[in-house]
Amino acid sequence: MQQLVDPFARKFYYLRLSITDVCNFRCTYCLPNGYKPRGRHEFLTRDEIRRVGQAFAELGTEKVRITGGEPTMRKDFTDIIATINENKSIKKIAVTTNGYRMERDVAAWKDAGLDAINVSIDSLDPRQFAAITGQDKFFQVMSGIDAAFDAGFKKIKVNAVLMKNVNDIALTSFLNWIKHRPIQLRFIELMETGEGSEIFNRFHIPGATIRSRLIEMGWYQLPKARSDGPAQVFSHPDYQGEIGLIMPYEKDFCQSCNRLRVSAVGNLHLCLFGENGIPLRDLLADDSCNEELKSRIQRGLTSKRETHFLHQGNSGITPNLSVIGG
Repeated sequence: MQQLVDPFARKFYYLRLSITDVCNFRCTYCLPNGYKPRGRHEFLTRDEIRRVGQAFAELGTEKVRITGGEPTMRKDFTDIIATINENKSIKKIAVTTNGYRMERDVAAWKDAGLDAINVSIDSLDPRQFAAITGQDKFFQVMSGIDAAFDAGFKKIKVNAVLMKNVNDIALTSFLNWIKHRPIQLRFIELMETGEGSEIFNRFHIPGATIRSRLIEMGWYQLPKARSDGPAQVFSHPDYQGEIGLIMPYEKDFCQSCNRLRVSAVGNLHLCLFGENGIPLRDLLADDSCNEELKSRIQRGLTSKRETHFLHQGNSGITPNLSVIGG
């Protein structure tokens, strides 16, 4: 099997595939004014998604994460899972969701082939949750997590964007919540985007502050598997849950990069913070373009940079994280 390798000898086993940039939440750090369409365009069809998955699988991809926007906004979301699941070279299918449709649909997602769920919950206080997301859906999302366990998921990952004096002060509450639940709670450092400088300057706090507190309390870091994401994961003998820290501003963050992104309109993005993307859609019309599609993906990797430039305040052309799937 061919393997995707960049000029810095990094291997890519993990594809983040966006299927829409539409979102029904208005999170303060991403879409504070709600979703606004960026011109007229059609999102990838299921056939196009199948062809993308096929090409990446033949290039060594083992894991596909379906992202958005909010991916479950698509009425054919369950069918998209099933389409990707047809490819047996893909060993793991995951989704990142705001969870508003989990309670209703998560069993169907599991039956279609979904292996893993990341759900975003930035606060365990229902009022603060509503203030951050613009939606009074806290109890609905929490019921969705219960439904996911009932459907047979053994572990749920919960994403919380770390914000100074908002949820960093609630670490004890978060730890109590995961003490007897197989939840991996992942604190994600707030990242600066083109539209989010003001929020970033006001609320950014390094994830290392949480790490120091965890280590003081006896938490220890776990080793990574090759298709894992960028989180540093910590465990504690007294807790059923785990803590993950995603810290893009930490030195050497990009050295372990193992993932590529395809946007909902079919552009290959080599970095969350970077360029306009490499068009793939003209090669997704039928199966006969598969070899050319793989060649274009491989050629694109030759221009992947060694690191992002967030430290210099350069977030590339990314206006907000919903555009290419966070």
